[in-house]
Amino acid sequence: MVEAAMLWNEPNNLSHWNFEIDRDWSIFARTINLASDAIKAENPRLKRALGGISPIDPSFIETMRNHCVLSHVDVVAVHGFPLDWNHWSIHEWPSKLAEIQAATDLPVWVSEVGVSSFGAEEVQEFGLKKTAELLIGRAERIHWYSLCDLPRAWPATTRHREAEGSSYYRHFYMGLLREDGTPKPAIGEFSNYTPALGICQWFHFQDHRLCDAAAWFKKLGVKHVRTGMSWADSFRPNADQWFDRQMLALSDFDVTLTFCFTPEHLGILPNHTSPPKDPRQFADFCARMVRRYA
Repeated sequence: MVEAAMLWNEPNNLSHWNFEIDRDWSIFARTINLASDAIKAENPRLKRALGGISPIDPSFIETMRNHCVLSHVDVVAVHGFPLDWNHWSIHEWPSKLAEIQAATDLPVWVSEVGVSSFGAEEVQEFGLKKTAELLIGRAERIHWYSLCDLPRAWPATTRHREAEGSSYYRHFYMGLLREDGTPKPAIGEFSNYTPALGICQWFHFQDHRLCDAAAWFKKLGVKHVRTGMSWADSFRPNADQWFDRQMLALSDFDVTLTFCFTPEHLGILPNHTSPPKDPRQFADFCARMVRRYA
């Protein structure tokens, strides 16, 4: 079942929202508030989560409060990758979480946390164990990112790509499974922490990994799954059939369904990070997906 609708992904990260053209966050706030109200009108019992923030920044939460966003959502969320991209130690996880918990009375979820095997697979195994030790019991939802490595032939969703150097290539090694589907050492530890640990797995349009991933979730004892439903993909041919397949494959799990990514023809700029020209169109998409799946 769908247990939560998450509105956007890493909004305070330039790779996912172009705040260069929305410097006061007013377009983002209106986009989220309209979408949240539309979701509530479809299903008032469905939890509405503000998309996980990265970096973890209490001032962004305060900005959202000032724009009345926190009164439109039920949950806020954070993302953290201290062994790969963040400039803080993995041991700081409890204090990083506490910073956001002090900034809001809403529950704080960890909707993405992970460690790449870019440098060594043993580092990922250590990172999984330490993450579980530091976060289980401190957050209602924890989604490990991710089950599958990103195939090298696919682009990572980030604005600057290869110009980021090794930071870009770490995107391809976040999975517990290698690209060929073989398990890495950390996967042997993962089931020790389920169902307290869930998984975040993004599926690309018509993703060939979908059914195998669902089978692995069951094998690992996963109960909570976070994934995405792209507003941009909704304009592809046969989009609804793909979304139906995706949700059918995940029907045995409690799903946090993330709505994000602006269609090129509906953005102020022609890319997925752009604020929409009309935020009501994003709200309409969210309402339609909730009506269909939740």
